[in-house]
Amino acid sequence: MITYIGGRLAAIAPTLLIVSFVTFSLLELTPGDTAVSIAGEGATEAQIEAIRLALGLDDPFLVRYFDFLTNALQGDLGESLMNSQPVMSAILERLPVTISLVAFVFVISVVLGVPAGALAARHPNSWIDRAISVVSAFALAAPTFLIGLLLIVVVSLEWGLLPATGYSPMGDGLGEWASRLVLPATAVALHPAAELARMTRATMTDTLEKDYIRTARAKGLAEGVVVRKHALKNAAIPVVTALGMQVARVLGGSVIIEQIFAIPGLGSLTIRSVLDRDLSMIMGIVIVAATITVLINLLVDLSYGYFNPKLRK
Repeated sequence: MITYIGGRLAAIAPTLLIVSFVTFSLLELTPGDTAVSIAGEGATEAQIEAIRLALGLDDPFLVRYFDFLTNALQGDLGESLMNSQPVMSAILERLPVTISLVAFVFVISVVLGVPAGALAARHPNSWIDRAISVVSAFALAAPTFLIGLLLIVVVSLEWGLLPATGYSPMGDGLGEWASRLVLPATAVALHPAAELARMTRATMTDTLEKDYIRTARAKGLAEGVVVRKHALKNAAIPVVTALGMQVARVLGGSVIIEQIFAIPGLGSLTIRSVLDRDLSMIMGIVIVAATITVLINLLVDLSYGYFNPKLRK
């Protein structure tokens, strides 16, 4: 197990290297001039050229990339081109907000998706199964931003149940913190919850036909015990895999949702950085997001040993 973990951790480095190179290349191909964005309207050509020289923006592509890579290996992601704030400092300021949102998303996804899928598997081809399929199809088809706007209009403005926008740190009170995250997290969570419901239904339907399930029922075990302790655990690996694959999608969905709900996380920082062509900040955010995704997928792989002890070897 230690060797496996070490090998997976070692694989993170080339993964991040590829991600950084591809991102840097795409930013190079993006239309626009960072020096012009920094100089602002009315700047002379001489002023723009001075900014370009000061920031090294006129250096060849590979020179700038290797400079970034050298500094990143030392833990320095550079400074924002717009306000000279250290990139890592700006990211660490907003990272807890986004992590809170993402954690809420996964909790809601599991709480909604897994029981729904298990219920559909227990009643195949029934009205319950069809209803869950219809709701899952709607959740998969509806854009995240549209769900978010509908939740604001209905739950916040019409019913007045939860705040529409803003974020409150956990230090200001757990209730206030949670109330600010429920709506945005629900908007993002419906899509992964639908994926989990479909995956759970498919794997549970197959598992419930296994011989050991028939044996458990023949021994007189209650149906709930058979489903929870035998079927669900053995069907969990594909479900957990599907959950791990949602990490990048959830992080991407949070970019728009944080804008809609005025949440000061990495998503809103990403939007601002893209509009300002703040290349250093964009690179830092991408590297941090890629690292989080790789680490969570490693945890997903390690969880397989819990659900299937044979895999521990």
